[in-house]
Amino acid sequence: MTRAVLLVAGLVVCGVSFTQNKTGEKKNMNVKRITPVLYVQKIEPCVDFWVNRLGFQKTVEVPEGNRLGFVILQKENTELMYQSFASAEKDSPEAAKQISGGRTFLYVEVDSLDAVIQAMKGVNIVLPVRTTFYGAKEVGVKDPAGHVIVFAEMSAAAK
Repeated sequence: MTRAVLLVAGLVVCGVSFTQNKTGEKKNMNVKRITPVLYVQKIEPCVDFWVNRLGFQKTVEVPEGNRLGFVILQKENTELMYQSFASAEKDSPEAAKQISGGRTFLYVEVDSLDAVIQAMKGVNIVLPVRTTFYGAKEVGVKDPAGHVIVFAEMSAAAK
């Protein structure tokens, strides 16, 4: 991940207002929150991953037959959503064509990478622990649906 990407991510998370669009018109838009929606075959293993390993809470669940079709998971100010491909197909067949089989990559800044590493015992590690040129200590894992999640602890110099 480049410094530019980290900088943009930092601006969005901090709620910086963007005031110019592509045509140069001045527009006021304050980004309040960005919440990823991850599409999966089965939601239940992913709920277990976030709730039991990382301490998130399931705040919303929408059943789809005898399974979950949609869920919102939250921990403090961090939120993410999972939706099943089947639920997305029912909700919007045209949009579902765009997400079929896609994978998401999340970059999650944490205060203690050691705690994350402990919680990830037995999980598929796709990026072994490393320290980057921009001062982050990182580890990357796959959630049960195959989405890659990189957890990073920033050094004091990187902050």
